Amino acid sequence: MGKRLTRGGVVSIALALILVLSACSGGNGNGKENSGSGTKETTGKANNAKSGDEKLVIGFSLDTLQEERWQRDRDLFIAAAEALGAKVEVQAANSDDAKQISQAENLISQGVDVLVVVPHNAEATAAIVEKAHAAGIKVLAYDRLIKNSDLDLYISFDNEKVGEMQAEAIVKLAPKGKFVYIGGSETDNNAHLFKKGAFNILQPLIDSGDIQVVFDQWTKDWNPANALTNMENALTANDNKVDAVVAANDGTAGGVIQALAAQGLSGKIPVSGQDAELAAAQRIVEGTQTMTVYKPIKDLAEKAAELAVKLANGEDVGADKSVNNGKIDVPSVLLDPVAVDKSNIDATVIADGFHSKEDVYKNVK
Repeated sequence: MGKRLTRGGVVSIALALILVLSACSGGNGNGKENSGSGTKETTGKANNAKSGDEKLVIGFSLDTLQEERWQRDRDLFIAAAEALGAKVEVQAANSDDAKQISQAENLISQGVDVLVVVPHNAEATAAIVEKAHAAGIKVLAYDRLIKNSDLDLYISFDNEKVGEMQAEAIVKLAPKGKFVYIGGSETDNNAHLFKKGAFNILQPLIDSGDIQVVFDQWTKDWNPANALTNMENALTANDNKVDAVVAANDGTAGGVIQALAAQGLSGKIPVSGQDAELAAAQRIVEGTQTMTVYKPIKDLAEKAAELAVKLANGEDVGADKSVNNGKIDVPSVLLDPVAVDKSNIDATVIADGFHSKEDVYKNVK
């Protein structure tokens, strides 16, 4: 026969069982874990709202920080997010698809409340959206669309309009002749939109025979050195007989102008750009670059931060447009770009404080 339990022994066993059951249920009896700032499902972020001193965390995954433009975006976005009470964790992939996906996975594993992505590759980064959604995290594409995914929100400028502005400015100076198109990175959806917009303007002139596009090439990774090589090839193939260049951004324009300068053609052939980089602004007032497209990055960064916080908190983001990404119509907020040349650079880029007048004109004699 076994030993007979005393009354005290029965009570001890009962208390032990209660403690075990309480630990298994997370202490609240509903299968959820207590995070200390509200309740969240163990399978995902059911409730992202923060309370007390805990800050909402935004993961910011950037293609690159090697260009002046993206350094500005990062700094302005962080400042805007912090003003809204959020914290930003930044990762930059240096134009490496695998690295960007790995960095995004790291941000997801840290438990960020929302993920903001500037994709290097519009197709490859669809994997980031899928991984974020599996963790219950929403994704906002910043300035560049993520294709073939269930993307939650997209904010950018009207990029087709950017391309139209570039071509309009060049055609105004060169209504006839041989044109070169130096595009952006083929993996960037925006590059395709810029080109589409440019050819909205160029195609009727091509059809009429007024202009002939004698060279048309993408620029790998938007690298100015690759644009330089492309333009050198365009000049060689046409015995330097080129009348105009539509370049997709200021970096590619810089490569184009370097190639033109080597042949004594700098300032003699109109060249477009985009982003209002300081070097481009200086070239415009010096007369070697015709124009740039100014996209007020402060407006973009501040609006993106506001939308990211709303997205994380499950609030209405007020998207009034949609852009199809190959899979769904993505709710979108599109801001207006501004064409800038020598005639209005003081009233736009300089007046906004984007660059100082001293910096822009410092090389002008």
